[in-house]
Amino acid sequence: MSRRTLTLVAAALLAVLLGVLGVTLPVPLVALGPGPTFNTLGAVDGTPVVAVDGRQVYPTTGQLNMTTVSVSDRLSAISALGFWIAGDHSVVPRDSVFPPDKSDAQVQQENTQQFTASEVNAEVAAMTLLNVPTRSVVSGIVPNTPAAGVLQPGDELVTVAGKAVDTPVSVSDALAATKPGQTVSITYRRGAEQRDAQVVLASSPDRPQGLLGVQPGVEPRQGDITIKLGDIGGPSAGLMFALAVVDKLTPDDLTGGRFVAGTGAITQQGGVQPIGGIQFKMRAARDAGATVFLVPSDNCAEAVANAPSGLQLVRVADLKGAVSALDSLRAGRPAPACS
Repeated sequence: MSRRTLTLVAAALLAVLLGVLGVTLPVPLVALGPGPTFNTLGAVDGTPVVAVDGRQVYPTTGQLNMTTVSVSDRLSAISALGFWIAGDHSVVPRDSVFPPDKSDAQVQQENTQQFTASEVNAEVAAMTLLNVPTRSVVSGIVPNTPAAGVLQPGDELVTVAGKAVDTPVSVSDALAATKPGQTVSITYRRGAEQRDAQVVLASSPDRPQGLLGVQPGVEPRQGDITIKLGDIGGPSAGLMFALAVVDKLTPDDLTGGRFVAGTGAITQQGGVQPIGGIQFKMRAARDAGATVFLVPSDNCAEAVANAPSGLQLVRVADLKGAVSALDSLRAGRPAPACS
């Protein structure tokens, strides 16, 4: 075999090897793009996203869609290049989504916890806006903490450290001035029975006050509100969940038949906080048929720079403002716009 032939064979084998590595060898990159959207006024797999029992529910029209960002992981060099060339995804370092000091399971657990917190925050914010009387309940217990062995999921918290509580925020406020090792009293209801207990608060590295170890939830004093939406992570659905609760509990039809989408984390006080990936969420919303998109105020500049055509951007700073903006659109008045 001639030297030229040997060179060609070696080059061909090298090309094959590089091709195999390009297809199979993972690279430390992920691709971010538009994810699925879900109508918070509707149902997923036959289960209502927002269900209200024991209270009057009013008819709704239109859609209030929460939006998501898709994450394509375990990319090969070839697939990463394909996402980059296509231009409809952003290829970013994997560490920006999955920090190297955390396992994938830990990241997933944190995302799930944030999503659960967004559901609770949405319920509290909506019921506060509507002046619905609430009660604080135990939704979970942290193992090996003072609450374990005393409280159970489903217990209603009446007082903590001598202070009346009716929301998760009020539970946190009641513990704000305490210290680790301090003995505090707790009054709670289990079924029809009211009980009292004394617990010694533990310490936690992420807070100076005493640790009780209870995960507080909230319920209306009359009826029940349940938010449920499959395997979704992160806090950014909070605003759309809260709007769905408001829409179902009030006679005014918030959307006026429009297809409204949006995003934004929400606090229990009703504040709307900025989120990531808004360019992908807007694109997903427009592709799904939305004509209006609710944007957290602090995301407006980014939203304007990346807005798809045909999508009206409405600026919102809090839940009350979001409801007011939708009322304005329904009545044919201008709504606050991102600029």
